[in-house]
Amino acid sequence: MTNIHPTAIIDPSAEIAEDVVIGPYTIVRGNTSIGAGTEIASHVVIDEHTSIGPDCRIFQYASVGAAPQDLKYKGEVTYLKVGRGTVIREFVTINRGTGVGGGITEVGAENFLMAYCHVAHDCKTGRRVILANNSTLAGHCELGDFSNIGGFTAIHQFVRVGAYAYIGGKSVVVKDIPPYVISAGDRATLHGLNKVGMRRSDFSEGTITELKRAYRLLFRIGLTLNEAIERVRAEVNQIPEVVAFIDFIQNSSRGITR
Repeated sequence: MTNIHPTAIIDPSAEIAEDVVIGPYTIVRGNTSIGAGTEIASHVVIDEHTSIGPDCRIFQYASVGAAPQDLKYKGEVTYLKVGRGTVIREFVTINRGTGVGGGITEVGAENFLMAYCHVAHDCKTGRRVILANNSTLAGHCELGDFSNIGGFTAIHQFVRVGAYAYIGGKSVVVKDIPPYVISAGDRATLHGLNKVGMRRSDFSEGTITELKRAYRLLFRIGLTLNEAIERVRAEVNQIPEVVAFIDFIQNSSRGITR
């Protein structure tokens, strides 16, 4: 472990791949694992029961895996898992799960968490999620693959954000955000489809057209959601993206942002 700075404090029970780099004054507590190719800067704290995947980068002053900020937490063993290739920038804080919330917080592969972000207990993020500076997830949030959260955005506990959704900066999100849409504001409202994001992800024009038809029926002509869903099923081609759009809405427990 020649890549570990002599001032770093490493618990003997930590499992650290041979080529991991750990900078000065970083602390790695017990019952942790750090995958191959990961680089950790100075003054980072990796708390207990945390698993860091391979090829991650963690910048200075991040706090990864600390106990949850939840009054119901009573010291039970819970976990944090960070996926392959994730970047955690300066002063990011990520908490472990709680016993009543499933016991684990999961940050997916290839996430990009910019400076000062907070990921609270029992959150789950998908692949290639971006949290811009100072964005904050309360407990039990779920972010779908390729979702993009603008800076200074606050997301209420138990809110779900669908895949490929984009949330503008300084938003306050209190209800679920469907996949493929743009939303912004305090409180957040919808502003159409995330066509730029989908094109960057190689969605076909035919797929985007069908999602536009579904979006119009769901949110633009004054139907109730149940009426709109019936019309989407009758009038829009049931490609996988349209089916996912409808399934997300029907499975919402907090209600859908309109």
